[in-house]
Amino acid sequence: MRERLAALGSVGVFAARLVAALAPRRGGLADLVRQLWVVGARSVPIVAVGGLFVGLVMSLQGYRTLSTFGASNALGTLLGLSLYRELGPVLSAILFCGRAGSAMAAELGLMRATDQLAALGLMAIDPVAKAAAPRFAAGVLGVPLLTAVFCAFAVFGGWIQATWVLGVDPGHYWAALQASVSFESDYAQCFVKAGVFGFACSLIAVHAGYHAEPTIEGTSLATTRSVVQGSLMVLFLDFLLSALFY
Repeated sequence: MRERLAALGSVGVFAARLVAALAPRRGGLADLVRQLWVVGARSVPIVAVGGLFVGLVMSLQGYRTLSTFGASNALGTLLGLSLYRELGPVLSAILFCGRAGSAMAAELGLMRATDQLAALGLMAIDPVAKAAAPRFAAGVLGVPLLTAVFCAFAVFGGWIQATWVLGVDPGHYWAALQASVSFESDYAQCFVKAGVFGFACSLIAVHAGYHAEPTIEGTSLATTRSVVQGSLMVLFLDFLLSALFY
């Protein structure tokens, strides 16, 4: 129990250091843009493909269920509410953990193993501000943007499946989607969740990599820990936030 509390305190202290290191500095914007490209733009293909197939599957399964009750025209409602309230932010954050979070942990772990972080300290450069903070900020900003991409492709995939394959009227699909999804309760909930998930996943990944043992095994363990703990934290926070919004 004492070790777990100590680990929790270490994460809290490190989070405070990260937030303090986000203050404007020379070269900080360039580092942030570079990391946004690495962890954000390079994650777009997997998020887009994942969203497309989720929309295809949800449309197929939803149509089978709704048609039993004669409510197949409500397919857009089912798809929109499921995506924006739950599946969009959760699956986007989990994909982010697997694609970008693991990369952040591996990069920082390798920098620890090759003494690059120690070298920054010897040159009077804060390694948290130079190496960890830009990756953390890019993750916090990147997850909501990736969630928007995921939801857009999922809605598009659902439209393809519903209208081209299942024969649902396109007007009914878009009208149900537009009438059921509201900005205040659905879009806001989606992107609040995405921001919280991005904060948690990025913090876990950066903390795991920055404090990894300076060995190959330590880097591998930090990478695995970032994916597992980040994914579980997303599911835990999703439950808390869903209860809060409810």
